[in-house]
Amino acid sequence: MRVAVAGLGYVGLANATLLAQRHEVVALDINADRVVAVNERRCPIEDVDIERFFAEVPLDLRATTEPTEALVGARFVIVATPTNYDQELNEFDTSSIEAVLDQVAELSPDSTVVIKSTVPVGYTRRIRDAYPGLRILFSPEFLREGRALHDNLHPSRIVVGDPGPEAEEFARTLQEAAHEPAPVLITHSTEAEAIKLFANTFLALRVAYFNELDSFALQHDLDSRMLLEGVCFDTRIGSFYNNPSFGYGGYCLPKDSQQLLANYRDVPQNLIRAVVDSNQTRQDVIAADVLARGPKVVGVHRLTMKAGSDNIRESSVQGVIRRLRDAGATVVIYEPMIDGPTFAGCELVESLAELKRRADLIIANRWSDELDDVADRVYSRDVFRAN
Repeated sequence: MRVAVAGLGYVGLANATLLAQRHEVVALDINADRVVAVNERRCPIEDVDIERFFAEVPLDLRATTEPTEALVGARFVIVATPTNYDQELNEFDTSSIEAVLDQVAELSPDSTVVIKSTVPVGYTRRIRDAYPGLRILFSPEFLREGRALHDNLHPSRIVVGDPGPEAEEFARTLQEAAHEPAPVLITHSTEAEAIKLFANTFLALRVAYFNELDSFALQHDLDSRMLLEGVCFDTRIGSFYNNPSFGYGGYCLPKDSQQLLANYRDVPQNLIRAVVDSNQTRQDVIAADVLARGPKVVGVHRLTMKAGSDNIRESSVQGVIRRLRDAGATVVIYEPMIDGPTFAGCELVESLAELKRRADLIIANRWSDELDDVADRVYSRDVFRAN
């Protein structure tokens, strides 16, 4: 079977790699550098399993910037293009999806389109009316950045909407390519869209809950580790998504929780609004705690949202940086992924050694062995290294 994948980010590349074990896959992307990298079997994102598959596993995979080469003759066209949250419209920007749908309608109208990009609740039903000649499904992804292929090989569940033979075939295609079986849910597209937003908002809720536990511990001079262990030994609660941090960030949790809140506009609620607002409050708390320690220069060790990721966009530490900068603090940043003299109005230093030399206090998203020699000057909530 021939499958086209539009978009070579985490979702698209993970799906392309998964299916290329068993099928001919042609990936389409507007970024020529990513296309070249995939064709040369160089992974353009941070994902250890994709890197391993590129090096060791035979894959029927190629990439192109030409829509005709990718789309014509495809049984399925998987759409995994970015849908950033538009703060002015108060919903996802789905224009990249519609651009692909225009191409499919022109070049390969018999293909079944499967939207993997996250969309507002009700989007697929509405977009079918705009493209009456296309068969359009929605299948949410439940992937972690840096572990995207692993989560496709070992899926927690496979969800596809709308009921029908195409949905069943696509679910079967994913299941056959996975390395272990998973529950399959064939539902309506609007329910599938809601499943994605509710799942990610619940994860954001867990992050927010344990961050607020840590904020309480900070204010009352308590040991966060002891509180967490005592709470999370309860098997009903569990010990996942419970590390105090600077807030939830990355591609999915911030925008998905905001989109769900927007979809609640006519539904009474309190909790979803609290989840969204909690991130701002947490960053206020962290910035105030850093400033209370009186550093003359605050150093920031890396901007990526978490370990094993190359994603800087929407990382929660940036909210802390803005607050420190607006309060008049001098902030210097070490982030080797960024070229240039400044980021967010703060100086970029060229080496970790320079960061250590200049900063009175270093804040870090994740503890790193690189910081062992300055441990007494490191503030890193998620490993309880607040000094």
